[in-house]
Formats: sequence, C-alpha cells, structure tokens
Amino acid sequence: MPDLKRVGIVGCGAIGSQLAHSIQMYFKDRVRLIVLCDRHTERAQTLSNELNPHPDVLPLESVPFHCDLVIECASPAACQQIVPKALEMGRDVMALSVGGLVEIYEQVYELAKKKNARLYVPSGAIAGIDGLQAAMTSEVTSVCLTTRKPAASLVEAPYVKEKNLDLSNLTKETVVFDGTAREAVKAFPFNVNVAATLSLAGVGFDKTRVRLLTGPNITCNIHEVEIVGAFGRMTCRTENVPSPANPKTSYLTLLSTCAMLNEILCPVQLGT
Repeated sequence: MPDLKRVGIVGCGAIGSQLAHSIQMYFKDRVRLIVLCDRHTERAQTLSNELNPHPDVLPLESVPFHCDLVIECASPAACQQIVPKALEMGRDVMALSVGGLVEIYEQVYELAKKKNARLYVPSGAIAGIDGLQAAMTSEVTSVCLTTRKPAASLVEAPYVKEKNLDLSNLTKETVVFDGTAREAVKAFPFNVNVAATLSLAGVGFDKTRVRLLTGPNITCNIHEVEIVGAFGRMTCRTENVPSPANPKTSYLTLLSTCAMLNEILCPVQLGT
C-alpha cells in the first residue's frame, strides 16, 4: 500500500474544522491529517482533541516541514505567509483565502515552477470555473461577477467603514460596490474570494468586473457569473446555503475543497 499523503490545515475556524472532520471521515485511507495550525492555539488544540488520531498543533512556520500538502483556510494574511513558504520548500499548497494571492500571484507562480510544486485553488462558492478555463483557450472579452450578500455579513468590511455606509436600514436592493476584482478584494477581503478565483482563471484582476449588492430581502450569498467570448455567452448563478458551523460561509466552499482534495488524490481527472 502506498504511503498516505501527509496533510496539514492552517486555520481551524468553521471551514478548517469541518474539513478536518471530513478528511478523517472520508479520506482516511488516502490521507493522514498530521498537523493543525491556528493563530488561536487553543482553537487548534480543541479541534485536535476531537479527532482520532490527534494531529499535532504547530506554529505556522513549522507546518510545511511535516506535510506533503498544506491547506490554508485562515485569512488573506495567513495565505500570504504560508503559500510562499510551502512552495519554497517544494510542498504543495491549497489556498482558500484567494484574495491573499492578489499581490503575490506572480511570485508564487514562478516559485511553484521553480520548485516543481503545485498551488491549488478550489472553485469555492461558485460554479463555472471549468467553463471559464475552457473559454480562455480562445478569446474572452468580458467576465463579470454580480454578488448578493446579506447586509450583516458586510458591515465589518473596510470599504463599508471607510465610506461610512449604513446598510441596516435599506428598503430595497442596493449596489454597494462596482469596480475591478483587484479593488473588490482590497475593499472586501473576507467577502469576495470568488472574485479572486475568477480573476486567476480568467482575464485577470484588473479586467474582471465585480458588482456587490445587498438589501432587506437578501438572506444568502448569491453569485452570478457572466462570461462573454469567442465561444459565445455563459451565465452561471449559485445560491448558497450557509455553512452549518458559520452562516457567513457558504457550505459549497467546504464541498469544493473536499472535491479538489479528491481530485488531487484520484488517478482520473474530469472536467477541463
């Protein structure tokens, strides 16, 4: 029997915790979850105690030394720290806080090539990435993401605070932001990872348009993607059920991460 892939998880919040349990439940014959890391050490230790066998709890800088694959699901700041470090050591890494890659993508791309390592980015809370990648083999003229989110999930965003926007008393659906993906990721670092993923798969951060809306009747995260190119026109709408562990996170994000892990481990590749 071949050696099991050694996996470490950085970030033990809602997604990281659910992922850890999913790995031990569904991937135990192919994966060894051996390391957990969180800036709140006690949170990582609590999660470790829930698992069997118990992964080690280690500081961020130590994680790549022990893993074949590092999965980041913490924050853009953690993404910027762990992705280059893991790749520099020749370790594969999966990044969920995709917005953290905006400023370092060229660097980590070259690093992955140099070290013969892989950087994986799951589709997250949207569908249609495979179609966009196929379309990009020819000409794509526009990519637009329209995202609708509950107001409560946006109030802590830097853009909302800087603009002093009052989202609590809206009477109708309102456009909060309209700009490039690069601008959107900076303005809403914890809300529009899907914009960064679309940008990486498609026409880039400066050519991908993002519209963010909220309103009194918006109760879940809804993403609409429109792609126009030589192939024709493609639209994809995803209405996300909130994660049971964290209503600010879409359940599909966890499922997408598990699907990508399965794809990494599987000898058969489907899609693009």
